[in-house]
Amino acid sequence: MELSPVSVKKNVIHHDLTHNGETLLTYKIEYPEFSASRFQACLLKLNRYYKSRALEFQQYCETALFSMAVEQYHAAMEHHFPVRTFEAMQVYEVTDQRACVLSVYFDRYEYTGGAHGNTIRTSQTWNLQTCGSYKLKQLVHCPPNYKTYLLTKIEAQIQNNPELYFENYEELIAEAFDKDHFYCMPGGIVVYYQQYDIAPYASGIRGFLIPYGGCVINPERLCRSRTI
Repeated sequence: MELSPVSVKKNVIHHDLTHNGETLLTYKIEYPEFSASRFQACLLKLNRYYKSRALEFQQYCETALFSMAVEQYHAAMEHHFPVRTFEAMQVYEVTDQRACVLSVYFDRYEYTGGAHGNTIRTSQTWNLQTCGSYKLKQLVHCPPNYKTYLLTKIEAQIQNNPELYFENYEELIAEAFDKDHFYCMPGGIVVYYQQYDIAPYASGIRGFLIPYGGCVINPERLCRSRTI
């Protein structure tokens, strides 16, 4: 099936917020804007969705997060501590773009003091013909069930480098498993865990590639052959 001719424009919202002449918060929010000769109605819907999410994050930065920064600033002044500048950032990566498939993940980072900040990843994989998102259970039809199958594959990969993970990773991968934490690539499905879920901060967000084949369905196979 032919490649999907979807182009991506990166939009950026950036601002530094000050109080009493001090920069207390800086934020940079990236979000995609898609265009193509096909799937126009769906892409318009996705563009509105991702722009809305970006504006909501901007609103959060300029209200709740900035309020926290101002509060911490006054506490620092009172106790003669250094002033820490808060940071917020959103970046994204388009990981798959074939036929009717569009997969993307977003990383949101916040630093509010301390040794380091924290990053949260979210993701969506879209069928542009139906304008609906793929579910993990649609793509993994493996016995005895998709979750058990994936956990077995994830544990096998962890055993190659167990030093990167917490000692009780067998328990943690099941407890922290989230059916929405996946995205697609041309070679397979990536199931990921957030920072601290199954490994120390230094190990970052851990992702596990589950190759297509057999009971793991390539989402391109679910596209209808006719173009829209």
